[in-house]
Amino acid sequence: MEQMSRKGPLAGVRVLELAGLAPGPFAGMMLADHGAEVLRVERVSTVAAAGEAPRRDVMDRGKRTIGLDLKSPDGVAAFKELAAHADVVIEVFRPGVAERLGIGPDDLHAVNPRLVYGRMTGWGQDGPLAPTAGHDIDYIAVSGVLSMLGRAGEKPTPPINILGDFAGGGLMLAYGVLLALIERERTGRGRVIDAAMVDGAATLFAMFYHGVQSGFWGPRGTNLLDTGSPVYDTYETADGKYLAVGALEPQFWAQLVSLMGLTDLPDREDRANWPALRERLAEAFRSRTRAEWEAVFDGTDACVSPVLEMSEAPGHPHNRARGTFVEVGGVRQPAPAPRLLGVPEQDLSPATRLADLSAWGLPDETAAKLREAGVLA
Repeated sequence: MEQMSRKGPLAGVRVLELAGLAPGPFAGMMLADHGAEVLRVERVSTVAAAGEAPRRDVMDRGKRTIGLDLKSPDGVAAFKELAAHADVVIEVFRPGVAERLGIGPDDLHAVNPRLVYGRMTGWGQDGPLAPTAGHDIDYIAVSGVLSMLGRAGEKPTPPINILGDFAGGGLMLAYGVLLALIERERTGRGRVIDAAMVDGAATLFAMFYHGVQSGFWGPRGTNLLDTGSPVYDTYETADGKYLAVGALEPQFWAQLVSLMGLTDLPDREDRANWPALRERLAEAFRSRTRAEWEAVFDGTDACVSPVLEMSEAPGHPHNRARGTFVEVGGVRQPAPAPRLLGVPEQDLSPATRLADLSAWGLPDETAAKLREAGVLA
């Protein structure tokens, strides 16, 4: 099958995604999930080795893929032709690499002024750290975010690589692409997006930067939402599983206390009582299994939920009812989000190689010569 059925608000938008680590494919996935036609450009050797086997990586769903040698003049010329027929390029190299290859923003805008050129790096395109290596943990560290994550008295704890790579990087890049596409409708010209994970992580913590300056937010692990307060934390149950408690508002707290049958609790408004209150809650939660507590709190406003393993989440009644998870090609995965009501379900098929590139400006004869020369796969 050469063409996938693309539906949604981005149907008709063509995206060239230069292969890179997870945040780049994640941005491409977010666009493909809502109808964009995403063509992933990888190394020739990678695509040749995979052959016609579908790519099972969730972040490659709904895409097509080719291999192209961008160190070859013919490969660069072919990429420019593809870009001339594209709306968006996603580029995730270190600053200056794309320019050295001859596929930087100026190179591609010369053949397609309407092209939206999305660049994503950890440190951004300029600044003292721009040319250096780094990972999510480094970007959230320098943004100040990492200092706020963890329990009181313990070292900062990175939340896997969600905040820098995916939320501050991939999602921000996809957002920037949409902004540039909207602007292009008015101006007729594309724009370069400089999506830096350090910037994105900082933006995500906007509320907390203000909170620290105003005195509302204290050191990590001492606040209402960072496990400092016993009313917003996780608790172990009798069977070694966990519950998440978020009974912040007085009316929700009242329900929790009533349903648990607790009396004579210390005043939760007095921070000095937090350790004693936490111990009372911990002792109570350890008296029953997670399933027993689920039955107690089911359908209430006590704001208590089971901490589900990832293998359990798809089977939860709420997730099943909403179709929060789907299975594609034998791989269970989150469904596209956010939902756009009334839009038909998207084709989430695993990525396969695209052989017919004529719609992207490369006639079959040209593509055949490039394949024979080992430039295209």
